[in-house]
Amino acid sequence: MPRFQFFLKFIPAISLLALIGGCSQRVTPRSTGSFASPSAVAQVPVAQGAVEPFAEAIKYATNAANLAQTARSPAQWDEVSKQWLQAIYWMQSVPPTNPRRAFAQKKVAEYMRYLMYSQQQATVSSRLNYPTFNSEVLDEQLGLYLSYIEAMGRPDILIVGSSRAVQGVDPRILRQGLEARGLSGLRVFNFGIHGATAQVVRFQLQELLGPEHLPRMILWADGVRAFNSGRVDRTYTEIVQSPGYQRLASGVRPQLSLGIAPQEAIASSSPEEYQFQPISFHAFSDSRVGKDSPSDDLGPDFAQNPSRTVVCLDSPQCFIRSGNRNSSTIATGVRRLSPLGVAIDAYGFLPVATRFNPRSYYRQQSRVDGRYDRDYANFQLGGIQGSALQSVAAFARSRQIPLVIVNLPLTDDYLDATRSSVEVEFRQYMRRMSAQAFLWRDLSTIRGLNRNEYFEDPSHLNQLGAAAVARSLAVDPNIPWPRGR
Repeated sequence: MPRFQFFLKFIPAISLLALIGGCSQRVTPRSTGSFASPSAVAQVPVAQGAVEPFAEAIKYATNAANLAQTARSPAQWDEVSKQWLQAIYWMQSVPPTNPRRAFAQKKVAEYMRYLMYSQQQATVSSRLNYPTFNSEVLDEQLGLYLSYIEAMGRPDILIVGSSRAVQGVDPRILRQGLEARGLSGLRVFNFGIHGATAQVVRFQLQELLGPEHLPRMILWADGVRAFNSGRVDRTYTEIVQSPGYQRLASGVRPQLSLGIAPQEAIASSSPEEYQFQPISFHAFSDSRVGKDSPSDDLGPDFAQNPSRTVVCLDSPQCFIRSGNRNSSTIATGVRRLSPLGVAIDAYGFLPVATRFNPRSYYRQQSRVDGRYDRDYANFQLGGIQGSALQSVAAFARSRQIPLVIVNLPLTDDYLDATRSSVEVEFRQYMRRMSAQAFLWRDLSTIRGLNRNEYFEDPSHLNQLGAAAVARSLAVDPNIPWPRGR
């Protein structure tokens, strides 16, 4: 799909013919009957009985624009999406020899943006009749995971970890690599959570998910920051203080709703409530989304505005949403799919195209020495995160679920003297802990995986790196992969 900036001010603030034909006539927001007819924007001589693609495209675009003015429920937005799909089909059908072809191609790109917005509005992210866990990503990944199980069954391999896992291990590439080894039909899902620590992973596996949701194998992909007990674990703190956690503590687990009452499906916020400002695509740290756990890597602006939410789409830019209001949540607990949720694929993976270039990156971002990085503050292995690690290992062993912990690669640029020293200590610690408890695989020492073109920023892999990591894991003869189906 082409890469587009995602503009949420959709129907109310744009003109009719910017939507359908390119004229300058303005549309009154939420009014009816203000759209020009197809003939007003395209007088096309057509042979009797023939279908002219351009005119058909205009017709469906007009229908979509009209329906969008009154659409509220997911079903109504589904109808809008269907009209945009038809408009795209017919506009794309304008022949290359037609003089309108160049203009039609531009309209295809434009209609794709509107289709993306309509599909977002038609999607309830989780259909969970359940309170929030104070983490938008956790709420959405949980809903997607439960929906995945309903569609595909329990995964054979469940990937967990922080943002480094969400965008660092591509489930589809891993599945393809295992198929090449004769392990066909394996199901792989990435249940990574931005800002996740060992405590968060323990919560996911031992409290949040029921026995019917557990996989045949756990692949925990992350790095030293997730196991540092000296840092402030804001993600876990937010979760345990959330309404969702209180509901869970009462013995009620999340489950997908079979249906949603129409009044509950009304959008929680209008497009005008989203105010985006473009920022550099790679302005992220390990705790990149919202209030999960801001890091010094984000620079002073984020330190002063911890309530901002970083939104990453498949485009050269990301956006920041300001404000403390969780506008993706409504009182009933029905949540709309956020822009980040749109970017995450059906297997829980976040593909990022940006390639790390130190020269351009540090013109926009401050270089943070490891001595001043809050993710490494008061560095301590063991402690609360160490206890969480031991708990997960014992839990997996008691259920005969193989646990593989993977140390993901980092760039040489990131590994200054402080971080390099910590990495050595971390490797020694994990080798000791892994004795008869879990399998430890250290990809940080494989030179080919630390190339800058495999990274989005100094410590987060992009989709090329995620594919390379998945291939490296798939051919590892020491990992006890489940048998193919």
